[in-house]
Amino acid sequence: MEFKNIYFLGIGGIGMSALARYFLHEGRRVAGYDRTRSHLTDELKREGAAIHFEDDVHLIPSEFRSATDTVVVYTPAVPADHSELRYFEAHGFRIEKRSQMLGHLAEGKYVMAVAGTHGKTTTSTLVAWLNRALTGGGSAFLGGISRNFGSNLVLGDGPYLAVEADEFDRSFLRLFPDVAVVTSADPDHLDIYGTHEAVREAFSQFVRQIRPGGFLILKKGVEIALDNPAITVYRYACDEPCDFYARSLQFTDGGRYRFDLATPDGVIADCTLGIPGRVNVENAVAAAASVWCAARAAGTPLDAEKLRAGLASFEGVKRRFEFWLNTPQQVYMDDYAHHPCELMAALASVRGMFPGRRITALFQPHLYTRTRDLYREFAEALSLADEVVLLPIYPAREEPIEGVTSEIIGRLLRVPWRIVPRDELADAVAAMETDVVVSFGAGNIDACCEPLAERLQAKA
Repeated sequence: MEFKNIYFLGIGGIGMSALARYFLHEGRRVAGYDRTRSHLTDELKREGAAIHFEDDVHLIPSEFRSATDTVVVYTPAVPADHSELRYFEAHGFRIEKRSQMLGHLAEGKYVMAVAGTHGKTTTSTLVAWLNRALTGGGSAFLGGISRNFGSNLVLGDGPYLAVEADEFDRSFLRLFPDVAVVTSADPDHLDIYGTHEAVREAFSQFVRQIRPGGFLILKKGVEIALDNPAITVYRYACDEPCDFYARSLQFTDGGRYRFDLATPDGVIADCTLGIPGRVNVENAVAAAASVWCAARAAGTPLDAEKLRAGLASFEGVKRRFEFWLNTPQQVYMDDYAHHPCELMAALASVRGMFPGRRITALFQPHLYTRTRDLYREFAEALSLADEVVLLPIYPAREEPIEGVTSEIIGRLLRVPWRIVPRDELADAVAAMETDVVVSFGAGNIDACCEPLAERLQAKA
């Protein structure tokens, strides 16, 4: 890319910050705007980015005001009437969505993309870690902070590039992968797509863009149109027989799972995943299938011993089944789940990890539109807990919708529930009779993790 300056609108987003880190590493000047200061923006500033938090054209650094030297990258969450975006449009700057820029950086790489309405962050991070375990290299742009890499950006030698392919605003249609995983195609982002059928069609288009000779790894039971005759399609599951699945699944004393990985070539016995949760075994099967396909494309056998070591040493992603406290008296975990299917899978996994114990779920709904469209499904999933605490809806980019509040979820719950403001959450939960507590949400509920852990530790 010929531009020496990269300006980001929405620089604090998890995907945008990975791109910003990449360009800082490449020696470019990086600046940007975000609505809210966060841990990510603080880290970017320490790494050399100039960041401000007010929508004000006068705060754009002077060296980023030349259209010949600067390219602007924006997230679709930035509104069309944003004054800085309008300034760049009026002055003839090259302006690209995050997905377009990611597409440019993927050119010339062997792209291993993970798409799905849920499960894609852990799976893509697993792909990146297994690439490192098997080849010693590989790069990645991730949708979460990998505990193994300590970042959402991975820079390494070799052709392999793992990316999280986001369906929001059809962003993933900018990618042309060699290996693609589709974990799910459930109704989500209906404010953009309108119907579930339109969501499925977007995933079908994503599959059409897999390069000739490439591979699709599709979760068993996910039904989308498959009309790309130039690729090989494999199905995967947690422990249901298909092309790739976990055989002889066993729950270990440490809360992790041991299994034999069944592949089209045979069985890789005695695998152990380094993080807990049955849902993560499913993610691990998909990731292992990805690297199996990459090895097949390269004409090299998959090193079973290195694969086992990579699975066992995987430490997960921050805010995905993240333990803050784990004692016989009190357990507290935090998870990013914000879709009903994610919540259902996560709570089922928690039940498996802590059989017979009382589960309290804390949930912050994310977006008014998602709550409006899926409140019945949210109530069904959350009813798997023994008690539920709801927070007010986190609006993100949206304005309130009349009649859409957390209460419409609560009224359909089949277990005791209450609504608590976020700033009162730690005190409220500390006053409750608790055993296993899990917080869920994609908004700012994670700011409560530390005070919650402290209060629950004091109880323990």
